[in-house]
Amino acid sequence: MKLYKILGFSLNLLLHSRLRSWLTIIGIVIGVAAVVGIISVGQGLQQSVQSQIGGLGQDIISISSGGSRAGGGFREGGGGSGGGTNTNIKQLSTKDISTLKLVPGISAMIGIVSGSASVYYNGETTSISIRGIDEAHFSDFVTTPIESGNYLNKGESRAIVIGNNVAHKVFKRPLQAGFTISINNTPFKIRGILALSSGIGGGGSDTVIYMPIKDAREILGSRLNLNANEFSSIQVKVSDPNFIQEASDKIEIALANSHHVTLAKKDFSLSSSLALQDRFSQITNSITIFLAVLAGISLLVGGIGVANTMFTSVIEKTKDIGVMKAIGAKNRDVLMIFLFNSGMLGMVGGIIGIMFGALIAYFLPVLGISIGNRGTLQTVLSFNLMAFSLGFSVIIGMVSGVIPAYRASKLKPVDALRHE
Repeated sequence: MKLYKILGFSLNLLLHSRLRSWLTIIGIVIGVAAVVGIISVGQGLQQSVQSQIGGLGQDIISISSGGSRAGGGFREGGGGSGGGTNTNIKQLSTKDISTLKLVPGISAMIGIVSGSASVYYNGETTSISIRGIDEAHFSDFVTTPIESGNYLNKGESRAIVIGNNVAHKVFKRPLQAGFTISINNTPFKIRGILALSSGIGGGGSDTVIYMPIKDAREILGSRLNLNANEFSSIQVKVSDPNFIQEASDKIEIALANSHHVTLAKKDFSLSSSLALQDRFSQITNSITIFLAVLAGISLLVGGIGVANTMFTSVIEKTKDIGVMKAIGAKNRDVLMIFLFNSGMLGMVGGIIGIMFGALIAYFLPVLGISIGNRGTLQTVLSFNLMAFSLGFSVIIGMVSGVIPAYRASKLKPVDALRHE
């Protein structure tokens, strides 16, 4: 039998069982729409995470004291605890900076001191994180752009750059560049205000005050528990971001040798935006796969509906099968007719499901669903996703129709014509 005749018979079966066919198709539609919608949200979330982490500086490695924090998240502006440093842990020092200068592939490095201080402005007092940084290299290591004012310049004193949340959310009256505030009873002039960070979890710079490292040591005083040549953390800028992992490995070996420890017992930790990006990508991929599997279950349920519909069609069309076989139709022809019919059910359901899934992917961003303070939920609807969903729904339909189609093809003409 010609292929176009087989397709014609298959389409005829679909059109003459409208109610049953559409009830079956609905199951496929729900499954495909759920798969498309969930995966588009997952891909959008992953793309958003990657772009946000990318804004943290992909060529920067942060080194913190204490091996127990190995693999910890990247923090723009350096690590260190909010209120000081544990004296039982060997601190990073100028000796480590001298060691790092010998590591190839490093273009710049700075030591950072960090802690928290009491900040007074316009009758309000609060505790805010302080980062002391080499003002000459401030713009190289703080990747967040300036919203107003300027970065710190070399040789400046009693000048600060503040994070976006510090400027606009901490005090009742917003701060502006040029204002003066008191930090631990010492006046500081606001040199600049950083734009809203693109970093994960609110960004490393939004809630921080940056100042020259000399001023930070003076302001934080005994809270630091650091000697004059020690730092809370060290940041390293690599020459080529593509080789940041190789640079990290070399830094680990150099510092371990300098500290006379093995890599397994190192008393420092390294983190970078690349490592953080990999970790978040794994998390978002796992969540997306889990949700897609749940949606796929509904698609399989739709496949069971296709099988049920096909069994019913075979029973209803038994006499017609007998007639076709009596006039020369082969077993293969009957098999292909019912197999194509089940494939059509999957294809129609897949097309409509993709349309609904695309609507979901389009309207979710329009609804403006917030993701913390990092903006709104975004979706990514790709051609590959739609093609995969359509192909998968057709395959589900055809696989579900294999057994009914096979049974139909094996009916004997005499028995089929006798069927009531």
